[in-house]
Parts: sequence; structure tokens; C-alpha cells
Amino acid sequence: MCELLGMSANVPTDIVFSFTGLMQRGGRTGPHRDGWGIGFYEGRGLRLFQDPRASSESEVAQLVQRYPIKSEVVIGHIRQANVGRVCLANTHPFMREMWGRNWCFAHNGQLADFAPRLDIYRPIGDTDSEAAFCDLLNRLRHAFPEPVAVEALLPVLVNACAGYRQQGVFNCLLSDGDWLFSFCSTKLAHITRRAPFGPAHLKDADMQVDFQSETTPNDVVSVLATEPLTNNESWTLYQPGEWRLWRGGECVAQGVAG
Repeated sequence: MCELLGMSANVPTDIVFSFTGLMQRGGRTGPHRDGWGIGFYEGRGLRLFQDPRASSESEVAQLVQRYPIKSEVVIGHIRQANVGRVCLANTHPFMREMWGRNWCFAHNGQLADFAPRLDIYRPIGDTDSEAAFCDLLNRLRHAFPEPVAVEALLPVLVNACAGYRQQGVFNCLLSDGDWLFSFCSTKLAHITRRAPFGPAHLKDADMQVDFQSETTPNDVVSVLATEPLTNNESWTLYQPGEWRLWRGGECVAQGVAG
């Protein structure tokens, strides 16, 4: 299985600490050696880094760890290939333009015999993950020919994710840069950090950060991951079928799909 990483914050924030922990699981403390990627939103722009090499050995990953990019929405992924070759085209996160915005998506899981109808959006690679992303965007475009608020999109998003879940394992992160949507089929966790901030220690590397010295009292930062990344903080575990919508570091909507 792959692993996911997401962040929603109310101020531009770097994710170097969490990213460093996740990268260790790509071949050092975990088996996810088949590529990695991470996308940082900067307004409507999306700065995307991808590499089909194991993240623990990737020079591109080392560059990102030394380059504290600040963003309000981040989506990351490390891959253990189930469907599709190990190559750049099959490396998450995937990106498409819709309604004048960059949409970014990453998936953890596997869908059995998944072959949706080809439409406006089509896969470039040969993963079930990218096929699901394209199918999801096609559903949204047909339901809403013109842009609408994300709150109006939620019923279609949740219904689609619930359907994918019936075909296998479907944990995912999705964003258009303004919000972050998360859906749990089997495994996902999050933590929201706000004042008073304290220290955090990574599970997968000997690294600790005192967020008190790195933040202001008004900062709110939520980090999402397949498995908790720190061993001295209390993470909230999702229920199967649970979804959440994040904006500015806060959960603004949530529910459990039937």
C-alpha cells in the first residue's frame, strides 16, 4: 500500500518536518520504494515535485527537504506499486486543470477491475489511481458545467468516493488549492496544531521541532497522514467511510459515507 501526506493551514507554512518523516518510509523504515511526489499550492499555482525513485534515496526529495517551501495546502504521496509500472507517468500526485484551477489528487489503495468510461479527462499512465481521479473530475464536470462552491460539490464527491470504496481500498486527498478534501476507506489520521504549540518528535527519524518557536499564536495547521508521523502527539484516526473538508487548517465539514 502507498502512504498519503496532506496539510491545510491558515498561513503559508512549510511541511519539511512532516515530509522528512514520510520520506523515510520510502525504502528506509517502510517498503514504499516505487516513487514519491508532493504538490505545494501557491495561490492558483501548483509546484509539483515527483520522482519514480525511492524517496529515501532520491536527490529530488533531499532538495525539497532543504527547500522550506511555504504553502497553505499540500498533498504528498509515497508509492508501493500495485497497479501500473514504476515510472514518472504513474507517480502521484496527479494534476489536471478544471474550471481554471489546478486540481491535485493522491490515492492510497487498489481498485479491482476498475475501467471507467473515457471522457473529457483521460489517464496518462496506467494506474487505477489516475483512472479514478479522471473519472471523479468527469463526474463533477457533468454534474456542474460551470464552477460552483465546494459545498455544492460535496454530495457528488462523497458519493463517488463511496462507490470507489465498494471496488477496493480508496483513501484519497484532493484539492483545488482553496480547500483540501480527505476520504478514508481503511486508514487515515490527522492532527491539528494550534496555540499553545509544543515540541513534536518524528517516529521515523531522529528529528524534533519545537513549534512554539516556529509559529505565531494565530497559526492553525492540520497535517494528514496514512499513519501518524510523530510519537509524542495525539493523532485522530478516521473511521472507514469518513470524509472531511479542510480550509485554512480547520475542518469545515465532515461526515461518514454509507
